[in-house]
Amino acid sequence: MVVSYNAAPLLGDCLQSLRDEGVEEIVVVDNASVDGSPAVARQTVPPATVIDAGRNLGYGAGANRGLAAVTAPMVLVMNPDVVLQPGSVATLVADLDTHAGTAVVGPALENPDGSLYPSVRRFPSVVDSVGHGFLGLIWRRNRFSRNYLMLEWDHTTAREADWVSGACFLARTDALRQVGGFDEDFFMYSEDVDLCWRLGRHGWSVRYQPAARVLHLQGASSARHPYRMLVAHHVSLLRFANRTTTGSRRALLPVVAAGLATRAGLLAARQALGRSRWAPGPAGSAE
Repeated sequence: MVVSYNAAPLLGDCLQSLRDEGVEEIVVVDNASVDGSPAVARQTVPPATVIDAGRNLGYGAGANRGLAAVTAPMVLVMNPDVVLQPGSVATLVADLDTHAGTAVVGPALENPDGSLYPSVRRFPSVVDSVGHGFLGLIWRRNRFSRNYLMLEWDHTTAREADWVSGACFLARTDALRQVGGFDEDFFMYSEDVDLCWRLGRHGWSVRYQPAARVLHLQGASSARHPYRMLVAHHVSLLRFANRTTTGSRRALLPVVAAGLATRAGLLAARQALGRSRWAPGPAGSAE
């Protein structure tokens, strides 16, 4: 199942990689694209099932429309700018078959230059979120970012994790339906973090399986509206913090909100001045 928004130049390769992997049931949810994406989906052989969302619902809400149409016991949730590498689907299926208590398993995500994108992470604590959010702008390998992004973790070993990127993962259809799918209050970003967190609350585990690899071109759709996506990203971070922060730490939420607003403003200013291009993580992720 692919959620697409104005990604026609990449969608064909994505769908072809699904066909090459032997995936028979392909559902494409189109969030009101104007670039001919639905036509690309229907040109696959055999053609994919296209669900016209009517408007840009965002990633999670679009994925839920696709989830409602899926009949298979497992569903592969993907961005349109992902290309599966040979054998990746079979590897993910085998992992879920082997681990009965696992609801979601994510592959290793490779950047176009062959480097590894940190697609498996810990749930962010308030301290790590603030540290990563600000120090990460100027010093990528600060201790807060290293902890949150798990940069010193062995990314060559399959194991359980807190959450994996929504850019591509295989899930048990019934498990997703059990928790109501993605929370549609998240327009874009962090809906994957929230989904994995809620699955954990229902007793399910999440796994990372690097033997399955996919090529991912980050932000193919998001780059068209960088300021809107920048705001959506920070709003989603605050929403997740508000949902998961308990006890006395909730007193820090106003500080977190102010910090996120300041960070978004700094990134917007840098973008406007041309000093840097804000580069979001994959749709369905928290950078």
